[in-house]
Amino acid sequence: MNDFRIPFGDWVEVGLSWMLDVFSGVFSVIRSGMLSANDSLVWLLTTPPWWVIVIVLSGLGWWIKSWKLALGTVIGLVIIQGVDQWDNAMQTLGLVVVATLIAALLAIPLGILAASSHTASNILRPVLDFMQTMPPMVYLIPALVIFRVGVVPGMVATIIFAMVPGVRFTELGIRGVDREVVEAGEAFGASRGRILRQIQLPLAMPTIMAGINQVIMLSLSMVVIAGMVGAGALGGQVVASLNRIDAGLGFEAGISVVILAMYLDRITSPKKKANQR
Repeated sequence: MNDFRIPFGDWVEVGLSWMLDVFSGVFSVIRSGMLSANDSLVWLLTTPPWWVIVIVLSGLGWWIKSWKLALGTVIGLVIIQGVDQWDNAMQTLGLVVVATLIAALLAIPLGILAASSHTASNILRPVLDFMQTMPPMVYLIPALVIFRVGVVPGMVATIIFAMVPGVRFTELGIRGVDREVVEAGEAFGASRGRILRQIQLPLAMPTIMAGINQVIMLSLSMVVIAGMVGAGALGGQVVASLNRIDAGLGFEAGISVVILAMYLDRITSPKKKANQR
């Protein structure tokens, strides 16, 4: 009985080896696509002078929310430039944006599926629980085996870790739509697809956006951890500060992450919250 041991780790390694043998071509295409998307966005953010990006991002904040957000954005981004973390911050922003877009593209359809089928919801729920409670650093190991060192394994681990609230909030938002409104659409002969597009999704949008907001926040927290596998950017700076026990560098990178998180949080928080303020 003392020798009892479930070889779960061996099963995982066998599964990973099988996936590498069978899907190596698919993984190569995914790696190239994600790398190209990230490099293109980072090039777009780092090529113009830094003050141009400050004007663009603060103008975006003013247009979407208010002049107060625009002013806060200017102050925050000037601080990032002042602590010499501009390029790293833009690389982090690019990584977060690409990871969030991919996570949202995966999460919203899964949330719609879960909302339309109790069977799908019951199957997805334990999977989502697993994805949300697994220590995030564990995701880096298989991602590293499959996609090698660099930005891509960090991005893949970020997507897996961050997409859960997107699925849950999408399901919650669609299930929360007033049943009488849906029945009115059915009474007028609307198809299920039309009811989804023109009734359920618009009414559920504030909840879905709250889920996307959570995806962004989790992506930012995971991006820093992804610095351990060579993702670079602000996460790489935090890892370097740990290796050198450089508190100054760690706080400069940390405050840059906080500023980016506050900007992305305010700009993607539901409109209703802004009106309440």
